[in-house]
Amino acid sequence: MCGLAGELRFDGARPDQEAVARMADRLAPRGPDAAGSWADHRLAVAHRRLKIVDLSEAGAQPMTDEQHRTVIVFNGCIYNHDDLRAELARCGHRFVSRSDTEVIAKAYSEWGIGCVDRFYGMFAFALYELDSGRLVLGRDRLGIKPLYLAQDGQRLRFASTLPALLAGGDVDRSIDRVALHHYMSWHSVVPAPRTILAGVRKLPPATVRVVEADGSSTDHRYWDPPAARPADGPSTPEQWQDAALDTLRAAVRRRMVGDVPVGVLLSGGLDSSLIVALLAESGQTDLKTFSIGFEGSAGESGDEFGYSDLVARKFATDHHQIRIATPDLLPAVERAVAAMSEPMVSHDCVAFHLLSEQVSQHVKVVQSGQGADEIFAGYDWYPPLADVPREQAVEAYAKVFFDRSHAGMADLLAPAWQQEADVSLAFVREHFAAPGATQTLDAALRLDARIMLVDDPVKRVDNMTMAFGLEARVPFLDQDLVELAAQCPPDLKLAEGGKGLLKRAARGIVPNEVIDRPKGYFPVPGVRHLSGPLLERVHDALTCAEARDRGLFRPDAVARLLADPNTERTTLGSNVTWQLGLLELWLQDVLA
Repeated sequence: MCGLAGELRFDGARPDQEAVARMADRLAPRGPDAAGSWADHRLAVAHRRLKIVDLSEAGAQPMTDEQHRTVIVFNGCIYNHDDLRAELARCGHRFVSRSDTEVIAKAYSEWGIGCVDRFYGMFAFALYELDSGRLVLGRDRLGIKPLYLAQDGQRLRFASTLPALLAGGDVDRSIDRVALHHYMSWHSVVPAPRTILAGVRKLPPATVRVVEADGSSTDHRYWDPPAARPADGPSTPEQWQDAALDTLRAAVRRRMVGDVPVGVLLSGGLDSSLIVALLAESGQTDLKTFSIGFEGSAGESGDEFGYSDLVARKFATDHHQIRIATPDLLPAVERAVAAMSEPMVSHDCVAFHLLSEQVSQHVKVVQSGQGADEIFAGYDWYPPLADVPREQAVEAYAKVFFDRSHAGMADLLAPAWQQEADVSLAFVREHFAAPGATQTLDAALRLDARIMLVDDPVKRVDNMTMAFGLEARVPFLDQDLVELAAQCPPDLKLAEGGKGLLKRAARGIVPNEVIDRPKGYFPVPGVRHLSGPLLERVHDALTCAEARDRGLFRPDAVARLLADPNTERTTLGSNVTWQLGLLELWLQDVLA
Protein backbone atom coordinates (compact mmCIF):
# COMPACT_ATOMS: atom_id res chain seq x y z
CA MET A 1 0.00 0.00 0.00
CA CYS A 2 1.43 3.29 -1.00
CA GLY A 3 0.84 6.71 -2.52
CA LEU A 4 1.64 7.84 -6.03
CA ALA A 5 1.71 11.16 -7.89
CA GLY A 6 2.72 12.43 -11.29
CA GLU A 7 2.48 14.95 -14.10
CA LEU A 8 2.37 14.18 -17.83
CA ARG A 9 2.88 17.04 -20.30
CA PHE A 10 1.22 17.28 -23.70
CA ASP A 11 2.56 20.69 -24.80
CA GLY A 12 6.30 20.09 -25.08
CA ALA A 13 7.10 21.70 -21.73
CA ARG A 14 8.99 19.77 -19.10
CA PRO A 15 6.98 18.41 -16.17
CA ASP A 16 6.98 20.40 -12.96
CA GLN A 17 9.04 18.15 -10.68
CA GLU A 18 8.67 20.52 -7.73
CA ALA A 19 4.86 20.29 -7.97
CA VAL A 20 5.09 16.49 -8.09
CA ALA A 21 7.39 16.54 -5.07
CA ARG A 22 4.83 18.61 -3.14
CA MET A 23 2.13 16.10 -4.02
CA ALA A 24 4.34 13.23 -2.88
CA ASP A 25 5.11 14.97 0.40
CA ARG A 26 1.37 15.17 1.09
CA LEU A 27 1.20 11.40 0.57
CA ALA A 28 3.88 10.61 3.15
CA PRO A 29 1.43 9.04 5.68
CA ARG A 30 0.32 6.52 3.04
CA GLY A 31 3.90 5.43 2.47
CA PRO A 32 6.09 6.13 5.50
CA ASP A 33 8.79 3.56 4.70
CA ALA A 34 10.46 4.96 1.58
CA ALA A 35 10.25 7.59 -1.16
CA GLY A 36 11.30 7.66 -4.79
CA SER A 37 10.96 9.72 -7.96
CA TRP A 38 11.66 9.56 -11.70
CA ALA A 39 11.40 12.03 -14.57
CA ASP A 40 12.08 12.52 -18.25
CA HIS A 41 11.18 15.31 -20.66
CA ARG A 42 7.41 14.52 -20.57
CA LEU A 43 6.63 12.72 -17.30
CA ALA A 44 7.53 13.13 -13.66
CA VAL A 45 6.35 10.59 -11.10
CA ALA A 46 6.90 10.15 -7.39
CA HIS A 47 6.06 7.41 -4.93
CA ARG A 48 5.73 6.88 -1.20
CA ARG A 49 6.13 3.27 -0.12
CA LEU A 50 4.59 1.17 2.62
CA LYS A 51 6.59 -2.06 2.64
CA ILE A 52 4.29 -5.08 2.65
CA VAL A 53 5.45 -7.34 -0.22
CA ASP A 54 9.21 -7.76 -0.84
CA LEU A 55 10.63 -5.55 1.89
CA SER A 56 13.94 -5.19 0.07
CA GLU A 57 15.08 -2.29 -2.09
CA ALA A 58 14.34 -4.44 -5.14
CA GLY A 59 10.67 -3.53 -4.61
CA ALA A 60 11.32 0.24 -4.57
CA GLN A 61 9.26 2.54 -6.80
CA PRO A 62 9.08 4.12 -9.31
CA MET A 63 10.12 0.88 -10.99
CA THR A 64 11.67 0.85 -14.45
CA ASP A 65 11.82 -2.04 -16.89
CA GLU A 66 14.61 -1.37 -19.36
CA GLN A 67 13.84 -4.44 -21.47
CA HIS A 68 10.20 -3.43 -22.10
CA ARG A 69 10.84 0.30 -21.78
CA THR A 70 8.25 1.07 -19.09
CA VAL A 71 8.07 2.94 -15.80
CA ILE A 72 5.40 2.17 -13.19
CA VAL A 73 4.11 3.53 -9.88
CA PHE A 74 1.56 1.43 -8.03
CA ASN A 75 -0.65 1.58 -4.94
CA GLY A 76 -2.27 -1.59 -3.62
CA CYS A 77 -1.68 -5.31 -3.50
CA ILE A 78 -2.02 -8.03 -6.15
CA TYR A 79 -2.91 -11.08 -4.07
CA ASN A 80 -2.15 -13.64 -6.79
CA HIS A 81 1.19 -12.11 -7.76
CA ASP A 82 3.11 -15.32 -7.05
CA ASP A 83 0.95 -17.33 -9.47
CA LEU A 84 1.18 -14.62 -12.10
CA ARG A 85 4.95 -14.39 -11.68
CA ALA A 86 5.26 -18.11 -12.30
CA GLU A 87 3.05 -17.89 -15.40
CA LEU A 88 5.02 -14.94 -16.75
CA ALA A 89 8.30 -16.71 -16.09
CA ARG A 90 7.05 -19.59 -18.26
CA CYS A 91 6.43 -16.97 -20.96
CA GLY A 92 10.11 -15.98 -20.77
CA HIS A 93 10.01 -12.99 -18.43
CA ARG A 94 12.83 -12.49 -15.94
CA PHE A 95 12.27 -10.91 -12.55
CA VAL A 96 14.65 -9.01 -10.29
CA SER A 97 12.28 -8.74 -7.30
CA ARG A 98 9.50 -10.56 -5.48
CA SER A 99 7.26 -7.50 -5.62
CA ASP A 100 3.77 -7.36 -7.11
CA THR A 101 4.70 -4.05 -8.76
CA GLU A 102 7.08 -5.81 -11.11
CA VAL A 103 4.41 -8.41 -11.85
CA ILE A 104 2.03 -5.66 -13.05
CA ALA A 105 4.68 -4.23 -15.37
CA LYS A 106 5.58 -7.62 -16.84
CA ALA A 107 1.91 -8.57 -17.14
CA TYR A 108 1.26 -5.40 -19.14
CA SER A 109 4.16 -6.12 -21.48
CA GLU A 110 2.77 -9.64 -22.06
CA TRP A 111 -1.00 -9.04 -22.18
CA GLY A 112 -1.48 -5.29 -22.65
CA ILE A 113 -4.38 -3.61 -20.87
CA GLY A 114 -6.05 -7.03 -20.60
CA CYS A 115 -3.60 -7.80 -17.80
CA VAL A 116 -6.08 -6.34 -15.29
CA ASP A 117 -8.49 -9.21 -16.00
CA ARG A 118 -5.95 -11.53 -14.37
CA PHE A 119 -5.40 -9.51 -11.19
CA TYR A 120 -6.96 -10.50 -7.89
CA GLY A 121 -6.41 -7.51 -5.67
CA MET A 122 -6.83 -3.83 -5.03
CA PHE A 123 -4.84 -1.46 -7.16
CA ALA A 124 -4.32 1.91 -8.75
CA PHE A 125 -1.34 2.25 -11.06
CA ALA A 126 0.22 4.54 -13.64
CA LEU A 127 2.39 2.82 -16.26
CA TYR A 128 4.34 4.84 -18.83
CA GLU A 129 5.66 3.60 -22.18
CA LEU A 130 8.96 5.36 -22.73
CA ASP A 131 8.99 5.00 -26.49
CA SER A 132 5.39 5.89 -27.35
CA GLY A 133 4.80 8.45 -24.58
CA ARG A 134 1.57 6.62 -23.71
CA LEU A 135 0.38 6.59 -20.08
CA VAL A 136 -1.85 3.79 -18.82
CA LEU A 137 -3.90 4.37 -15.67
CA GLY A 138 -5.74 1.48 -14.00
CA ARG A 139 -8.05 1.04 -11.04
CA ASP A 140 -9.37 -2.15 -9.41
CA ARG A 141 -12.87 -3.53 -9.87
CA LEU A 142 -14.45 -2.11 -6.71
CA GLY A 143 -12.41 1.10 -6.55
CA ILE A 144 -10.73 0.10 -3.31
CA LYS A 145 -7.66 2.09 -4.29
CA PRO A 146 -8.20 5.73 -5.35
CA LEU A 147 -6.79 7.73 -8.24
CA TYR A 148 -7.54 11.46 -8.60
CA LEU A 149 -6.94 13.46 -11.79
CA ALA A 150 -6.66 17.07 -12.96
CA GLN A 151 -6.27 17.64 -16.68
CA ASP A 152 -6.21 20.59 -19.06
CA GLY A 153 -4.85 21.11 -22.55
CA GLN A 154 -1.24 21.23 -21.40
CA ARG A 155 -0.94 18.46 -18.82
CA LEU A 156 -2.44 15.69 -16.73
CA ARG A 157 -1.74 15.41 -13.04
CA PHE A 158 -2.66 12.38 -10.93
CA ALA A 159 -2.38 11.42 -7.27
CA SER A 160 -3.66 8.93 -4.73
CA THR A 161 -5.57 11.59 -2.81
CA LEU A 162 -7.39 14.79 -3.68
CA PRO A 163 -5.47 16.93 -1.13
CA ALA A 164 -2.20 15.70 -2.65
CA LEU A 165 -3.38 16.78 -6.08
CA LEU A 166 -4.21 20.24 -4.71
CA ALA A 167 -0.75 20.46 -3.14
CA GLY A 168 0.71 20.57 -6.64
CA GLY A 169 -1.07 23.89 -7.17
CA ASP A 170 -2.93 25.45 -10.09
CA VAL A 171 -6.11 23.34 -9.83
CA ASP A 172 -9.65 24.69 -10.21
CA ARG A 173 -11.06 24.63 -6.67
CA SER A 174 -14.58 25.84 -7.42
CA ILE A 175 -17.55 23.74 -6.33
CA ASP A 176 -19.04 21.31 -8.86
CA ARG A 177 -22.78 22.07 -8.73
CA VAL A 178 -23.88 18.62 -9.91
CA ALA A 179 -21.58 17.00 -7.35
CA LEU A 180 -23.10 19.19 -4.62
CA HIS A 181 -26.56 17.89 -5.58
CA HIS A 182 -25.24 14.33 -5.35
CA TYR A 183 -23.65 15.05 -1.95
CA MET A 184 -26.95 16.36 -0.62
CA SER A 185 -28.93 13.48 -2.12
CA TRP A 186 -26.77 10.39 -1.77
CA HIS A 187 -25.53 10.51 1.81
CA SER A 188 -22.41 12.45 0.70
CA VAL A 189 -21.67 10.08 -2.21
CA VAL A 190 -20.36 11.77 -5.36
CA PRO A 191 -20.14 9.17 -8.16
CA ALA A 192 -17.07 9.00 -10.38
CA PRO A 193 -15.77 10.71 -12.38
CA ARG A 194 -16.90 13.83 -10.46
CA THR A 195 -15.69 15.12 -7.12
CA ILE A 196 -17.06 18.06 -5.15
CA LEU A 197 -14.38 20.24 -6.80
CA ALA A 198 -14.88 21.14 -10.45
CA GLY A 199 -11.19 20.85 -11.30
CA VAL A 200 -10.66 17.36 -9.87
CA ARG A 201 -11.92 14.09 -11.28
CA LYS A 202 -11.37 10.47 -10.29
CA LEU A 203 -10.79 7.43 -12.46
CA PRO A 204 -13.91 5.23 -12.24
CA PRO A 205 -13.54 1.74 -10.74
CA ALA A 206 -12.88 -1.22 -13.06
CA THR A 207 -11.42 1.16 -15.62
CA VAL A 208 -8.20 1.35 -17.59
CA ARG A 209 -7.56 4.74 -19.20
CA VAL A 210 -5.01 4.94 -22.01
CA VAL A 211 -3.69 8.49 -22.37
CA GLU A 212 -1.89 9.15 -25.65
CA ALA A 213 1.07 11.50 -26.05
CA ASP A 214 -1.20 14.27 -27.37
CA GLY A 215 -3.51 14.12 -24.33
CA SER A 216 -6.37 12.23 -25.98
CA SER A 217 -7.58 9.24 -24.02
CA THR A 218 -9.74 6.14 -24.18
CA ASP A 219 -11.45 4.41 -21.25
CA HIS A 220 -11.85 0.63 -21.11
CA ARG A 221 -14.29 -0.68 -18.51
CA TYR A 222 -13.21 -4.25 -17.90
CA TRP A 223 -15.66 -5.56 -15.28
CA ASP A 224 -19.21 -5.20 -14.01
CA PRO A 225 -21.07 -7.20 -11.39
CA PRO A 226 -23.21 -9.79 -13.22
CA ALA A 227 -26.92 -9.05 -13.45
CA ALA A 228 -28.43 -12.46 -14.26
CA ARG A 229 -28.94 -15.78 -12.47
CA PRO A 230 -26.30 -18.39 -13.39
CA ALA A 231 -27.47 -21.17 -15.68
CA ASP A 232 -25.14 -23.73 -14.13
CA GLY A 233 -24.58 -22.33 -10.62
CA PRO A 234 -26.05 -23.24 -7.24
CA SER A 235 -29.75 -24.03 -7.25
CA THR A 236 -30.78 -24.81 -3.65
CA PRO A 237 -30.37 -22.60 -0.57
CA GLU A 238 -27.87 -25.10 0.83
CA GLN A 239 -25.78 -24.95 -2.33
CA TRP A 240 -25.78 -21.15 -2.26
CA GLN A 241 -24.70 -21.18 1.40
CA ASP A 242 -21.87 -23.62 0.72
CA ALA A 243 -20.74 -21.64 -2.31
CA ALA A 244 -20.74 -18.37 -0.38
CA LEU A 245 -18.73 -19.84 2.49
CA ASP A 246 -16.19 -21.55 0.22
CA THR A 247 -15.72 -18.38 -1.81
CA LEU A 248 -15.28 -16.27 1.32
CA ARG A 249 -12.75 -18.77 2.67
CA ALA A 250 -10.70 -18.35 -0.49
CA ALA A 251 -11.02 -14.55 -0.30
CA VAL A 252 -9.81 -14.44 3.31
CA ARG A 253 -6.94 -16.78 2.50
CA ARG A 254 -5.86 -14.62 -0.47
CA ARG A 255 -5.64 -11.59 1.78
CA MET A 256 -3.04 -13.15 4.05
CA VAL A 257 -0.36 -12.67 1.37
CA GLY A 258 2.60 -10.50 2.31
CA ASP A 259 5.79 -10.37 4.33
CA VAL A 260 4.28 -8.81 7.47
CA PRO A 261 1.64 -10.04 9.99
CA VAL A 262 -2.06 -9.45 9.27
CA GLY A 263 -4.61 -8.48 11.94
CA VAL A 264 -8.40 -8.02 11.89
CA LEU A 265 -10.63 -5.04 12.72
CA LEU A 266 -13.18 -6.84 14.90
CA SER A 267 -16.35 -4.80 15.38
CA GLY A 268 -18.30 -7.63 16.97
CA GLY A 269 -20.67 -7.85 14.02
CA LEU A 270 -21.22 -10.88 11.82
CA ASP A 271 -18.89 -9.84 9.02
CA SER A 272 -15.66 -9.24 10.90
CA SER A 273 -16.44 -12.12 13.29
CA LEU A 274 -16.74 -14.51 10.34
CA ILE A 275 -13.36 -13.36 9.03
CA VAL A 276 -11.79 -14.13 12.42
CA ALA A 277 -13.51 -17.51 12.53
CA LEU A 278 -12.30 -18.49 9.06
CA LEU A 279 -8.75 -17.41 9.84
CA ALA A 280 -8.82 -19.49 13.03
CA GLU A 281 -10.27 -22.41 11.06
CA SER A 282 -7.34 -22.19 8.63
CA GLY A 283 -4.83 -22.52 11.48
CA GLN A 284 -3.96 -18.89 12.20
CA THR A 285 -2.82 -18.52 15.81
CA ASP A 286 -2.11 -15.45 17.94
CA LEU A 287 -4.20 -13.40 15.53
CA LYS A 288 -4.28 -9.74 16.58
CA THR A 289 -7.80 -8.28 16.68
CA PHE A 290 -8.89 -4.73 17.46
CA SER A 291 -12.15 -3.10 18.61
CA ILE A 292 -13.03 0.49 19.44
CA GLY A 293 -15.62 2.06 21.73
CA PHE A 294 -16.77 5.54 22.74
CA GLU A 295 -18.57 7.05 25.69
CA GLY A 296 -22.34 6.93 25.28
CA SER A 297 -24.40 10.03 24.54
CA ALA A 298 -28.13 10.86 24.57
CA GLY A 299 -28.93 7.36 25.80
CA GLU A 300 -27.03 5.66 22.95
CA SER A 301 -24.31 3.12 23.76
CA GLY A 302 -20.89 3.83 22.31
CA ASP A 303 -19.39 0.37 22.10
CA GLU A 304 -20.07 -3.23 21.13
CA PHE A 305 -17.35 -4.77 23.26
CA GLY A 306 -19.66 -7.49 24.55
CA TYR A 307 -19.82 -9.08 21.11
CA SER A 308 -16.21 -8.50 20.08
CA ASP A 309 -14.98 -9.90 23.42
CA LEU A 310 -17.13 -12.99 22.89
CA VAL A 311 -15.55 -13.63 19.49
CA ALA A 312 -12.04 -12.90 20.73
CA ARG A 313 -12.44 -15.42 23.58
CA LYS A 314 -13.92 -18.13 21.36
CA PHE A 315 -11.08 -17.94 18.85
CA ALA A 316 -8.32 -17.08 21.34
CA THR A 317 -7.15 -13.94 19.56
CA ASP A 318 -4.68 -11.39 20.88
CA HIS A 319 -7.44 -8.84 21.38
CA HIS A 320 -7.08 -5.10 21.91
CA GLN A 321 -9.92 -2.92 23.23
CA ILE A 322 -9.53 0.75 22.35
CA ARG A 323 -11.63 3.13 24.46
CA ILE A 324 -12.07 6.76 23.43
CA ALA A 325 -12.99 9.41 26.01
CA THR A 326 -15.30 12.25 25.00
CA PRO A 327 -12.58 14.97 25.39
CA ASP A 328 -10.54 13.13 22.75
CA LEU A 329 -13.35 13.23 20.20
CA LEU A 330 -13.07 16.80 18.89
CA PRO A 331 -9.37 16.63 17.96
CA ALA A 332 -10.07 13.24 16.36
CA VAL A 333 -12.86 14.75 14.25
CA GLU A 334 -10.53 17.49 13.04
CA ARG A 335 -7.85 14.95 12.08
CA ALA A 336 -10.38 12.65 10.41
CA VAL A 337 -11.71 15.52 8.29
CA ALA A 338 -8.14 16.39 7.27
CA ALA A 339 -7.61 12.75 6.19
CA MET A 340 -10.64 12.72 3.87
CA SER A 341 -9.95 12.84 0.15
CA GLU A 342 -13.59 13.89 -0.23
CA PRO A 343 -16.16 14.99 2.35
CA MET A 344 -17.72 11.90 3.97
CA VAL A 345 -20.61 12.44 6.36
CA SER A 346 -20.57 9.01 8.01
CA HIS A 347 -19.51 9.20 11.64
CA ASP A 348 -17.78 5.86 11.06
CA CYS A 349 -14.90 7.92 9.65
CA VAL A 350 -14.00 9.16 13.10
CA ALA A 351 -14.10 5.64 14.52
CA PHE A 352 -11.94 4.24 11.72
CA HIS A 353 -9.49 7.10 12.09
CA LEU A 354 -9.01 6.58 15.81
CA LEU A 355 -8.95 2.82 15.44
CA SER A 356 -6.34 2.99 12.67
CA GLU A 357 -4.11 5.26 14.74
CA GLN A 358 -3.91 2.63 17.48
CA VAL A 359 -3.83 -0.44 15.24
CA SER A 360 -0.93 0.91 13.18
CA GLN A 361 1.24 0.67 16.29
CA HIS A 362 0.82 -3.12 16.24
CA VAL A 363 0.45 -4.27 12.61
CA LYS A 364 0.78 -2.92 9.08
CA VAL A 365 -2.05 -4.92 7.50
CA VAL A 366 -5.59 -5.73 8.65
CA GLN A 367 -8.62 -7.45 7.21
CA SER A 368 -11.97 -5.68 7.56
CA GLY A 369 -15.61 -6.70 7.07
CA GLN A 370 -16.56 -3.73 4.87
CA GLY A 371 -18.80 -4.48 1.90
CA ALA A 372 -20.83 -7.41 3.18
CA ASP A 373 -23.98 -5.34 3.72
CA GLU A 374 -23.87 -3.93 0.20
CA ILE A 375 -23.42 -7.26 -1.58
CA PHE A 376 -25.59 -9.44 0.68
CA ALA A 377 -28.43 -6.90 1.27
CA GLY A 378 -27.82 -6.25 4.95
CA TYR A 379 -29.19 -2.72 5.22
CA ASP A 380 -32.75 -1.88 6.20
CA TRP A 381 -33.47 0.01 2.97
CA TYR A 382 -33.27 -3.20 0.91
CA PRO A 383 -36.35 -5.14 2.16
CA PRO A 384 -38.82 -2.40 1.07
CA LEU A 385 -37.55 -2.85 -2.49
CA ALA A 386 -38.20 -6.59 -2.64
CA ASP A 387 -41.70 -6.51 -4.14
CA VAL A 388 -41.51 -3.23 -6.03
CA PRO A 389 -42.36 -3.61 -9.75
CA ARG A 390 -39.31 -3.01 -11.94
CA GLU A 391 -40.92 -0.01 -13.66
CA GLN A 392 -41.22 1.71 -10.26
CA ALA A 393 -37.68 0.86 -9.15
CA VAL A 394 -36.04 4.27 -9.56
CA GLU A 395 -38.54 6.18 -7.45
CA ALA A 396 -38.63 3.42 -4.84
CA TYR A 397 -34.84 3.41 -4.52
CA ALA A 398 -34.72 7.19 -4.15
CA LYS A 399 -37.45 7.09 -1.52
CA VAL A 400 -35.57 4.68 0.76
CA PHE A 401 -32.00 5.84 0.14
CA PHE A 402 -31.82 9.50 -0.89
CA ASP A 403 -31.31 11.88 2.02
CA ARG A 404 -34.04 14.18 0.72
CA SER A 405 -36.09 14.86 -2.37
CA HIS A 406 -35.06 17.29 -5.09
CA ALA A 407 -37.79 19.66 -3.88
CA GLY A 408 -36.52 19.37 -0.32
CA MET A 409 -33.09 20.53 -1.47
CA ALA A 410 -34.49 24.07 -1.79
CA ASP A 411 -34.99 24.18 1.98
CA LEU A 412 -31.23 23.94 2.55
CA LEU A 413 -29.27 25.09 -0.50
CA ALA A 414 -29.05 28.77 -1.34
CA PRO A 415 -30.89 29.61 -4.58
CA ALA A 416 -27.66 30.19 -6.49
CA TRP A 417 -26.59 26.56 -5.85
CA GLN A 418 -29.85 24.82 -6.65
CA GLN A 419 -30.21 22.68 -9.77
CA GLU A 420 -33.24 23.09 -11.99
CA ALA A 421 -33.26 19.37 -12.87
CA ASP A 422 -33.06 16.46 -10.44
CA VAL A 423 -29.60 15.36 -11.61
CA SER A 424 -29.25 12.71 -8.91
CA LEU A 425 -32.50 10.97 -9.79
CA ALA A 426 -31.52 11.14 -13.47
CA PHE A 427 -28.22 9.45 -12.63
CA VAL A 428 -30.05 6.60 -10.87
CA ARG A 429 -32.50 6.28 -13.72
CA GLU A 430 -29.67 5.86 -16.22
CA HIS A 431 -28.08 3.08 -14.17
CA PHE A 432 -31.35 1.28 -13.55
CA ALA A 433 -32.02 1.32 -17.30
CA ALA A 434 -28.93 -0.80 -18.04
CA PRO A 435 -29.65 -4.32 -19.35
CA GLY A 436 -30.17 -7.13 -16.86
CA ALA A 437 -31.16 -6.93 -13.20
CA THR A 438 -34.78 -7.81 -13.86
CA GLN A 439 -35.81 -7.41 -10.21
CA THR A 440 -35.77 -4.09 -8.39
CA LEU A 441 -33.54 -5.35 -5.59
CA ASP A 442 -31.02 -6.70 -8.10
CA ALA A 443 -30.88 -3.29 -9.78
CA ALA A 444 -30.44 -1.50 -6.45
CA LEU A 445 -27.64 -3.83 -5.34
CA ARG A 446 -25.92 -3.48 -8.70
CA LEU A 447 -26.01 0.31 -8.41
CA ASP A 448 -24.76 0.20 -4.84
CA ALA A 449 -21.85 -2.09 -5.79
CA ARG A 450 -20.86 0.22 -8.64
CA ILE A 451 -21.36 3.56 -6.90
CA MET A 452 -22.39 3.81 -3.26
CA LEU A 453 -20.06 1.08 -2.00
CA VAL A 454 -17.07 2.62 -3.77
CA ASP A 455 -17.61 6.21 -2.66
CA ASP A 456 -18.76 5.65 0.88
CA PRO A 457 -17.53 2.66 2.94
CA VAL A 458 -14.64 1.66 0.68
CA LYS A 459 -13.26 5.20 0.43
CA ARG A 460 -13.80 5.69 4.15
CA VAL A 461 -11.68 2.67 5.03
CA ASP A 462 -8.88 3.59 2.62
CA ASN A 463 -8.67 7.22 3.74
CA MET A 464 -8.75 6.57 7.46
CA THR A 465 -6.40 3.56 7.57
CA MET A 466 -3.86 5.00 5.14
CA ALA A 467 -3.64 8.19 7.19
CA PHE A 468 -1.47 6.02 9.45
CA GLY A 469 0.23 3.78 6.89
CA LEU A 470 -2.14 0.90 7.65
CA GLU A 471 -3.23 -1.35 4.79
CA ALA A 472 -6.85 -2.55 5.01
CA ARG A 473 -7.95 -5.58 2.98
CA VAL A 474 -11.61 -6.32 2.40
CA PRO A 475 -12.38 -9.99 1.60
CA PHE A 476 -16.11 -9.38 1.10
CA LEU A 477 -15.13 -7.35 -1.96
CA ASP A 478 -13.23 -10.21 -3.54
CA GLN A 479 -14.36 -10.28 -7.17
CA ASP A 480 -15.47 -13.92 -7.00
CA LEU A 481 -17.61 -13.28 -3.93
CA VAL A 482 -19.14 -10.10 -5.37
CA GLU A 483 -20.05 -11.97 -8.56
CA LEU A 484 -21.55 -14.86 -6.61
CA ALA A 485 -23.61 -12.54 -4.40
CA ALA A 486 -24.85 -10.57 -7.41
CA GLN A 487 -26.26 -13.75 -8.94
CA CYS A 488 -27.86 -15.02 -5.73
CA PRO A 489 -31.71 -14.87 -5.61
CA PRO A 490 -32.89 -11.82 -3.61
CA ASP A 491 -35.05 -13.84 -1.22
CA LEU A 492 -31.98 -15.71 0.06
CA LYS A 493 -30.16 -12.46 0.77
CA LEU A 494 -33.17 -10.80 2.43
CA ALA A 495 -33.94 -13.75 4.71
CA GLU A 496 -33.61 -13.36 8.49
CA GLY A 497 -33.92 -9.58 8.28
CA GLY A 498 -31.10 -9.19 5.74
CA LYS A 499 -27.85 -10.98 4.93
CA GLY A 500 -29.76 -14.22 5.39
CA LEU A 501 -27.47 -16.22 3.12
CA LEU A 502 -24.41 -15.11 5.08
CA LYS A 503 -26.08 -15.70 8.44
CA ARG A 504 -27.01 -19.27 7.52
CA ALA A 505 -23.55 -19.95 6.13
CA ALA A 506 -22.01 -18.71 9.39
CA ARG A 507 -24.04 -20.96 11.73
CA GLY A 508 -21.85 -23.45 13.46
CA ILE A 509 -18.80 -21.28 12.81
CA VAL A 510 -19.64 -17.97 14.50
CA PRO A 511 -21.47 -17.84 17.88
CA ASN A 512 -25.25 -17.56 17.44
CA GLU A 513 -25.29 -14.52 19.74
CA VAL A 514 -23.36 -12.61 17.07
CA ILE A 515 -25.44 -13.92 14.18
CA ASP A 516 -28.79 -13.16 15.82
CA ARG A 517 -27.91 -9.77 17.32
CA PRO A 518 -29.57 -6.60 16.00
CA LYS A 519 -27.80 -4.89 13.12
CA GLY A 520 -25.01 -2.68 14.52
CA TYR A 521 -22.78 0.11 13.23
CA PHE A 522 -19.60 1.75 14.41
CA PRO A 523 -21.29 3.81 17.14
CA VAL A 524 -19.97 7.34 17.61
CA PRO A 525 -22.71 8.95 19.72
CA GLY A 526 -20.80 12.20 20.10
CA VAL A 527 -21.14 12.84 16.36
CA ARG A 528 -24.69 11.58 15.93
CA HIS A 529 -25.82 13.80 18.81
CA LEU A 530 -23.94 17.08 18.55
CA SER A 531 -23.21 18.92 21.77
CA GLY A 532 -20.44 20.69 23.65
CA PRO A 533 -17.17 21.55 21.88
CA LEU A 534 -18.02 19.62 18.72
CA LEU A 535 -21.30 21.50 18.29
CA GLU A 536 -19.41 24.75 18.82
CA ARG A 537 -16.94 23.74 16.13
CA VAL A 538 -19.76 22.96 13.68
CA HIS A 539 -21.43 26.27 14.57
CA ASP A 540 -18.20 28.15 13.82
CA ALA A 541 -17.71 26.31 10.52
CA LEU A 542 -21.22 27.13 9.29
CA THR A 543 -21.25 30.77 10.37
CA CYS A 544 -17.68 31.95 9.73
CA ALA A 545 -16.86 34.53 7.05
CA GLU A 546 -15.55 31.87 4.67
CA ALA A 547 -18.82 29.92 4.83
CA ARG A 548 -20.87 33.09 4.39
CA ASP A 549 -18.79 34.11 1.37
CA ARG A 550 -19.19 30.68 -0.21
CA GLY A 551 -22.93 30.86 0.42
CA LEU A 552 -23.80 27.21 -0.14
CA PHE A 553 -26.64 27.08 2.37
CA ARG A 554 -29.64 29.27 3.14
CA PRO A 555 -28.85 31.43 6.20
CA ASP A 556 -32.30 30.73 7.65
CA ALA A 557 -31.72 26.98 7.30
CA VAL A 558 -28.35 27.22 9.05
CA ALA A 559 -29.89 29.24 11.88
CA ARG A 560 -32.75 26.74 12.22
CA LEU A 561 -30.39 23.76 12.41
CA LEU A 562 -27.99 25.33 14.86
CA ALA A 563 -30.88 26.29 17.15
CA ASP A 564 -31.99 22.65 17.24
CA PRO A 565 -28.99 20.65 15.99
CA ASN A 566 -30.12 17.08 16.66
CA THR A 567 -33.73 16.84 15.55
CA GLU A 568 -33.60 17.12 11.77
CA ARG A 569 -32.53 13.83 10.18
CA THR A 570 -32.02 12.50 6.68
CA THR A 571 -33.98 9.54 5.31
CA LEU A 572 -31.30 7.20 6.67
CA GLY A 573 -31.24 8.88 10.07
CA SER A 574 -28.09 10.99 9.72
CA ASN A 575 -27.81 14.32 11.45
CA VAL A 576 -28.54 17.09 8.91
CA THR A 577 -26.59 19.66 10.92
CA TRP A 578 -23.56 17.40 10.77
CA GLN A 579 -24.01 16.83 7.03
CA LEU A 580 -23.83 20.56 6.32
CA GLY A 581 -21.17 21.21 8.92
CA LEU A 582 -18.95 18.40 7.70
CA LEU A 583 -18.94 19.78 4.16
CA GLU A 584 -17.87 23.21 5.36
CA LEU A 585 -15.26 21.75 7.73
CA TRP A 586 -13.76 19.78 4.85
CA LEU A 587 -13.80 22.67 2.39
CA GLN A 588 -12.20 25.00 4.90
CA ASP A 589 -9.47 22.45 5.59
CA VAL A 590 -8.67 21.35 2.05
CA LEU A 591 -8.94 24.81 0.46
CA ALA A 592 -6.94 26.57 3.17
